[in-house]
This record gives sequence, structure tokens and C-alpha cells, in this order.
Amino acid sequence: MKLKQESRVLKQKALDSLVTSIEAFNAPREQGRVTRVLMNLQHAFEMLLKAALVQTGEKNIFDKQTGRSIGFDRCLGLAAANTIIKLADADADADAGTLRAIDAMRDDEQHWFNVVSEQVLYLHSRAGVTLFDDLLQSVFTENLATHLPYRVLPLSVDPPRDLALILDDEYSQIASLLQPGRRAGHEARARIRTLLALEAHVEPDTRVSNKDVLRVERGIRNGAPREQVFPRLDEVSTAIHGTGITLTVHFTKKQGAPVQFVADDSVPAAAVREVDLQRKYHRSPTALAEALGLTLPQSKALRDHLGIDADETCSHEFVFGKQRYWRYSDNAFRTMRDALEALGVHAIWDAHKPSGRSVARPPCPLPGCKAG
Repeated sequence: MKLKQESRVLKQKALDSLVTSIEAFNAPREQGRVTRVLMNLQHAFEMLLKAALVQTGEKNIFDKQTGRSIGFDRCLGLAAANTIIKLADADADADAGTLRAIDAMRDDEQHWFNVVSEQVLYLHSRAGVTLFDDLLQSVFTENLATHLPYRVLPLSVDPPRDLALILDDEYSQIASLLQPGRRAGHEARARIRTLLALEAHVEPDTRVSNKDVLRVERGIRNGAPREQVFPRLDEVSTAIHGTGITLTVHFTKKQGAPVQFVADDSVPAAAVREVDLQRKYHRSPTALAEALGLTLPQSKALRDHLGIDADETCSHEFVFGKQRYWRYSDNAFRTMRDALEALGVHAIWDAHKPSGRSVARPPCPLPGCKAG
């Protein structure tokens, strides 16, 4: 594959940071080790995603207002919408969650402090190497092994355990640290931050706030079980294959308990999170149509066909005084994109085109689109 010049530079930066992260993981000195692992692992993926976006022809690598290159969150969003990178497909949605969790842990490690257990660090480092290799193959048709000898991959003398056992162990340690007289609340809260960061595996809008940390601390002090305090973590599991240097780790998703979202600190429930609705529902009708390659009438017909405007996971109406605005989430984009690929816009347009007048059938934006 012939690489674009910018993509080649970005991919090499990604590989350099991955190597640095692996070296830090395998370093015998503990001081600063977790910080170096997470910061370089997150940077490796930001550079790799940007390399992939440039290589696949993405034009929005720079923010139109500031002129600066986009950040990690926006990279993930564009990768989710990219049909080659495919970070939003059913099998890859858990991979996007892995990257969000790595970024969330890195954010706390860089801007405050948290405590990441060796098992949690190892699972995410090894899953990161597995995913890095997968992305290299899917976008650049390269194997990580062609750039690195197997001997440098993250190794651990503590074999990976079932994720549920790891989470239960972490929760027990937090509860122990919060016992009266321990005077270890700072370490308990640092560990709580890590578990909150892991919710990014299943919730794209996860942001670890101090309010959530304190709310969770109250729940644990009151004796609430882990399943009540961290219900989203029951949606995460790991798929581990192979042993030793051939070990691969993928995080997977399963259906867990519903989570209540409120912004009232007086609510006693421990498993309450705040959510930024404007961040979750960030696509305007025009932006949604453009992302799908549709006109506004085509997009409206598709939304009507799928009931997008009535689906709370896909749409939200914002009210500012007398003004009302509909905005749409990435889930709306994925649902509409999948429907387009399965049905084609012609069948949807014929069923939902404006009535009362003759409207010409618009061209389908997808190659090989079904005529319906």
C-alpha cells in the first residue's frame, strides 16, 4: 500500500509511542511507570487513528475554528463514522470502548491522580497491543510483528484473571480503605476514579467527575454492593486467547443493568452518573445528513422510517427559551448508516417521500445501493 506522506509520519509516531509504552510497562522501576504507560499508549492510538483517517481521505483533521489538529475524542468519532476503520461496527464498538477507557485513565493520571491495579493495567496494555495490530492490518495491511519483535510485547508474571474477579477485588480493597480509622480515603478515591474510568468501555460520554467519586464513596461506605454502585461494569467482559507472547486480549460488551442519570447530588443512589446531553446529542439534522451523504429530505425520510426522532438513545429536543432544536447522537448515525447499507435509500424514499406532489427519486449515495 502506498502511504500518504502525513499518514506515514503519523503512523511512525504511533509506533514510537507504542514502543515507549511497552518499554515502560516492562520497566523494573515502578516510579512513574503507570503514568508513562498510559500517556504513551493513549498517544500511540491518537496518532494511529489520525494516520488511518488521513490515509482513508478524511478531510476534517483540523478544527475549522481554531485551525489546530483535532483531539482524541474527535478522532474516535471520525473513526466510528469511517467505513474502513470501522470502530463503530457491532464487533468494533467494544474496541472503541477500550480506547475510551485508556483515555479516561490517562486523563486522571495526567491531570490528577488515580490508582490503577497491575491486573487492570496489564489487561488494557495487552488489549491495546491487540487492537493496535488489528487496526494496522485493517487499514494499512501491515502486521505489528513486522515492526516489533515478539519479545517486546507486554509481559506479566501475574496471569490475566477474569475481569469480574478483578473488579470484585478492587471493590473489596476500596471498601477496606474506607473503613473507620484507616485514614486512607485519598487512595480509596483514587481507585474509585479508575473504576469510573472503566465505565468508558460501555458509555461513550463517561467523564470522571469529583461529584461522581464522592457519590460512589458514599455508596460504598453505606455498604452497597458493587453491582449497585458500578452497574455499567457488569456490561464488560474480556476474551483472552493464547498464552505467553501469543496472548491476545479483547474487551467485549454484554447487556447490563440500566443506569439512572441525574444531576441532583441529594439523590441517595450510589449508581448515579451525570451526563452532558449536548455532548451526547451533538449532531444537528444537517450534520447528520452530511455524515451519511444524504440530502436533508433523504435524511428526514430515513429518520421517519426508523423512528429516530422518537428514540431517546438517538435524539433529544433541546429547549432554550422559545427556541427548540433537535440534535442526534452517534447511535442515530450508526442506526441510519446500517439501514442504508441493508435497504438502500430508494426503498426508504419511496415509502416516506413528501406526499401531495410528485417528487423525483434522488440518487443513492452508496455504491451498489439497492434500488428497492
